[in-house]
Amino acid sequence: MATLLELRELRVAYPPTETSSAATFVVDGVSFCVAAGERFGLVGESGCGKSTLGKAILQLLPPGSQVTGEITMQGQSLLGLTTSQLQRLRGEQIGLVFQDPLTRLNPLMSIYDHCDELLRSHGSALSRFQRRQRIVEVLDRVKIPANRLHQYPHQFSGGMRQRVAIALALLLNPPLIIADEPTTALDVTVAAEILDELTRLCQEEQRGLLLISHDLALMAKYCDRLAVMHQGKIVEMGAARQVLQQPQHPYTQSLLAARQLTSRQPPPLDAAPELLRVHNLQRHYRFGAWLQPQITIRAVDGVNLTLRRGETLGLVGESGCGKSTLSRLILQLIPASAGEVVFLGRNLGQLPAAQLRSVRRDLQMIFQDPHACLNPKMTVGQNLLEPLLIHRLLAKEAAQERVREMLAQVELTPPEAYVHRYPHALSGGQRQRVAIARALITHPQVVICDEPVSMLDAHIQRQVLALMQQLKEQLQLTYLFITHDLAVARSFCDRIAVMFAGKIVEVAPTAELFAHPRHPYTQQLLTAACGLL
Repeated sequence: MATLLELRELRVAYPPTETSSAATFVVDGVSFCVAAGERFGLVGESGCGKSTLGKAILQLLPPGSQVTGEITMQGQSLLGLTTSQLQRLRGEQIGLVFQDPLTRLNPLMSIYDHCDELLRSHGSALSRFQRRQRIVEVLDRVKIPANRLHQYPHQFSGGMRQRVAIALALLLNPPLIIADEPTTALDVTVAAEILDELTRLCQEEQRGLLLISHDLALMAKYCDRLAVMHQGKIVEMGAARQVLQQPQHPYTQSLLAARQLTSRQPPPLDAAPELLRVHNLQRHYRFGAWLQPQITIRAVDGVNLTLRRGETLGLVGESGCGKSTLSRLILQLIPASAGEVVFLGRNLGQLPAAQLRSVRRDLQMIFQDPHACLNPKMTVGQNLLEPLLIHRLLAKEAAQERVREMLAQVELTPPEAYVHRYPHALSGGQRQRVAIARALITHPQVVICDEPVSMLDAHIQRQVLALMQQLKEQLQLTYLFITHDLAVARSFCDRIAVMFAGKIVEVAPTAELFAHPRHPYTQQLLTAACGLL
């Protein structure tokens, strides 16, 4: 097979910062190649340099970065390309799916405008009607219906935004696709559909796929070859199944061991007092465009749930089913179309703004996307300090000490190395840990966790889940834990509620649900996850 992409002794260092003037190579001597039709996987912990590799290939590193070694695409060097050459490279030769779809999507543009702009900017000879046909065809591949073409990124769930980002990478039919954590925000059924589609394209059209992920189960299923990256270096490389079934390097062995999440015995909670109750909660959206009929999306459609003190209630379901919308309704971040949310006997929808603000100290949220709660213009320390000062929990000096303690608790050590950094200077996994620290720093009673570990590698996942469990016991926390990772739900949750098309279709203790799923959708979810658990 012809070689599409080749890296030889690649080294990458980011520009010096205020706290560090010396160059630190986050990618250090990496060499590998990707052939036409090959599915090559790159796995490793967050911060090891995986995403930096993808950015280096497409020349997306910040100004002042140091890059040495060689990067070639179909025999052409990618280092030193002109602006016009880079424009053709990005999209026409290499499609990139970012880890965070919001870095790809303009909030002021509709989904159709994103796709149409991409086709027009690359000199497409297609007519307007043909461009629309192409856009509808590609979006259909990733399960985005045509009636949502003219909606905006903020009107989509995190998982659906990721599907749009994947569609943009496919739109120009590039020979190579770099997918950086492409299924982080997707449930198992949609993730399987999308990766099935990507790998089918690779085989039928001789495309190359560089799949960057921390999900070892996905790597085993979809990759031909696999490279394991640790601290900027490739420590092991070979056939995917051989690397995962017979790992030679101690780090690879530790990755596999960390993935083995075990079920735990849930505590008896039948006698625990009711802390939060959701009754007939609804949220309907109505959209319409010029000369188009109005459509209604029932994001949350008559949900009933009870959360008891001290429990962890899991909420699972496909992306776009309404999980994140439900969490925002509970927190009163968006108004309900109907129904009520009762917390400690008070209907939150009827509270005046001043009282609702005081309640929010006890109701915190870990967002799926850490950018949703971290101000990019504030340092990590300032982001964590803010909720303590807003709620007047500690004096400034004591609050600053609490910030350092929380950073240490979420494994960002030494704290002094992170306090003065900005969110953009952190890896995706590091940003998520800061978001977790921000949610827990006020000692809330209820924490709504919206995919809190989906962006973390197996090592950090295990550490963060253990930390969250420890803090739950110490601080008597109650969790509503939203996830699409059934292995995490099985190991962490006491009960699980299954959501489908805006409704709760099944609620049961975790062990019972996995052993005897009753609803057809629950059975479908567990079947799709078979082999990944």
